[in-house]
Order: sequence, then C-alpha cells, then structure tokens
Amino acid sequence: MRMKKLAAGVALGLGASVLSFSALAAETIKVGVLHSLSGTMAISETTLKDTMLMLIDEQNKKGGLLGKQLEAVVVDPASNWPLFAEKARELIEKDKVSAVFGCWTSVSRKSVLPVFEELDSLLFYPVQYEGEESSKNVFYTGAAPNQQAIPAVDYLKNELGVERWVLAGTDYVYPRTTNKILEAYLKSMGVAEEDILINYTPFGHSDWQSIVSDIKKFGSEGKKTAVVSTINGDANVPFYKELGAQGVTADDIPVVAFSVGEEELAGIDTAPLVGHLAAWNYFMSVDSEQNDEFIESWHKFIKNEDRVTNDPMEAHYIGFNMWVEAVKKAGTTDPDAVQDALIGIAVPNLTGGYATMMPNHHISKPVLIGEIQDDGQFAVVSSTPGTVVGDAWSNYLEGSKDIISDWRAPLSCGNYNVKTGKCSGQNF
Repeated sequence: MRMKKLAAGVALGLGASVLSFSALAAETIKVGVLHSLSGTMAISETTLKDTMLMLIDEQNKKGGLLGKQLEAVVVDPASNWPLFAEKARELIEKDKVSAVFGCWTSVSRKSVLPVFEELDSLLFYPVQYEGEESSKNVFYTGAAPNQQAIPAVDYLKNELGVERWVLAGTDYVYPRTTNKILEAYLKSMGVAEEDILINYTPFGHSDWQSIVSDIKKFGSEGKKTAVVSTINGDANVPFYKELGAQGVTADDIPVVAFSVGEEELAGIDTAPLVGHLAAWNYFMSVDSEQNDEFIESWHKFIKNEDRVTNDPMEAHYIGFNMWVEAVKKAGTTDPDAVQDALIGIAVPNLTGGYATMMPNHHISKPVLIGEIQDDGQFAVVSSTPGTVVGDAWSNYLEGSKDIISDWRAPLSCGNYNVKTGKCSGQNF
C-alpha cells in the first residue's frame, strides 16, 4: 500500500512537472531561424543567424511580445537545398514557430516555398532576389531587380559610359532570372547581342583563370566593359583574387556585385579590389543615427568590435520589426491575421528613412551604389533621392509585364493578369 501511495505521489509529481514545463513552453513565442551554418553559403548566412539572435534578445529586454518572451529556434540546413524544406517543415510542425526568418539563395527559398504555403506559415526572406514571385506566405525584405540590378546597370551606363556587358553568375535561379531581365533591359536600350557575354559557374567554383581571361579579352575590343556579378557564396573569394592576379582593375573593367558586401570582403585582401562596386540598399558606412545605434548594438552583442554589418542584416532588422508591429496590431501571432496586419506597416530602416510593407509583400528601399575601399568598407557614390517600391514582376519580360501582385482584399492575388483579368499561377 505504501509503495502504491509512493508511486502515485511520484506520478503526480511528474505530472505536475510536465504540466509546469508545458505551461512554461506555452508562455514563449517561438521564432524560427533558417540559415546555413555550414557549407558554401555559411560565409554569408551565419551572420544572419547571429543578427536574429540579437534582435530577439533585444525584443525580450523590451518585455517580449504580447506579454510573452520570444524563443529562437535555430536549425542548420547546411547549404543543402532539399534540406531547407525538411528543416522548414520541422520548424513549423514540430517546433510550432510563429514565423521563420531565413534562406539566402533563391533555390533555398524555392525549396521551402511549398512548405510554407501548405502549412500556412510565414517566411521573411532577407536577400536580394530575381522577382517573378509573390506568395501569400512570404514577405520579401531584400531587393527586387528594380531595387538593385536595374539601377546598377543604369549607373554603369550613365555615369561610367559602359557599352559592353559581362553578366557573370552562379548557376541557379537567381542569377539566371536576373540576367534574363538584365539582358532584356539592355536590349531595350539598344545594346547589341554581341555586346553581352553571359557566363555561369557552379556553387563553390574556385578555378577562375580562364573565365577572367575571357572577360579581359571581351573588354579589350574597344568599348568600355563592365562585369555585372551575381556570383554567390564563397566562390567570390577566388573570383576577386583572380581579378587581382590578372591585373583587372576598376578603371579597366569595373565589377558591380549584388551578393558581395562587407561580410564577404572581411576575408579578402581588398587592395586589388579598390574601386570595384556593389549595389545594395544599405552599407555599414551610411551616416545615420539609426545605423550608429545598430552597429553599437551589434558589436556589444557579438562581443567583437571588428565584426561588420551588411545589407541582409538590415533586411532582417526591418522584417523582424515589421513582424513585431504586425503581431501587436493583430493582437495574435496567427499567420492569417499577421499577413493582413503587415501590409502598410512602416518601420525605420538604417539609412535614416522608413521602410513600408507594400500590398505585393515587398518593401520600399533606397538604392545605393558603393565603391570598395581598401579597409573593406564601401563609399557611397550614388543613391536614389528617396525609396523605391519593389516590383514582384518585371516590366521587361514577356509574360510578366502584364502581371501585378496585390494581397489586399478583394484582389488577394499575387499573380493577377491585368489584360485577362485572371488570377493564376502557383503563387496566388
């Protein structure tokens, strides 16, 4: 009898402990962090994981959200595109996260997209991309082509007199689609086909000698030439080293990159790269009170004064703060309610202005062209006078220029053809 009572008491105690643990778990709002911490993309994505941890920590110090503390759930999809989908499903179904912040490459975003749509969860995507997509479940806080690629080409053409174009990219959806848009745009301005050279290399490509030789030859035929680079990940390191080794300077053939920022330059001898360019919507060197505070918070959190900030970090800063404000507005983390609340939300960016979430789930951003300095920072040489609204669909591609995205009722469509009056495609 005594043993039975003891067992009953232990069971009751265990039950109370489980109940207490469950109650405690229910008192946190879980936030998914889906970034590669290993593999070819770790060079870029690890910092974004750290950024999310900082933002969540800061929000918790402010009292959390809806009376609860936020809890980061970090996973490593390891630069493995199918694994991104598995990890996304795990975050949503097993960990019960309220939203996910993550992905870098478009192929990783494409991999997880069906999961977020099937399970009706939210993804905040912080990196420039090729457009041609608008999902109810994705909020695109990085640049669309009209907020980065098109203005970069305009700068090269109008300010540097470029007439020949090398479109060099990693072989996956973002570079191929972006270059398809840029090729159409260049031809619409009268650039001849023979003045456009397009080249693709695999992820992690390391032998750039022959490709850089081809670029030099292409640029030696009497017309000012530039490289528009959509090379991603750690392949950038040997690419820039080979440019320096073969004496390709910014005066001869300037390179403008869309995936090289302060973090990538931190591991490179930048001396041979001075004068080459990058197009982003934020640089660490931007002079604003908001940016100074962000950099100070970052250095304090990461405990390293030498760590840099970059554009995708700002995109997470904007996206996270938009999500926080939308949850407050909706009074819940329910995805449908937060989706509706997000449209129209405006929060400070780091350049001294505001970013607004538009009905097409893209945000307004300034466009900056930066020139690489010998300290690995960028000097801003061009900027738009105000912010530019991101386009989900390109004005330069057949099949896209007649499509708009508007997730407000009554349209509630990401792929609406204004000529046929129909909402179609997989992202609607």
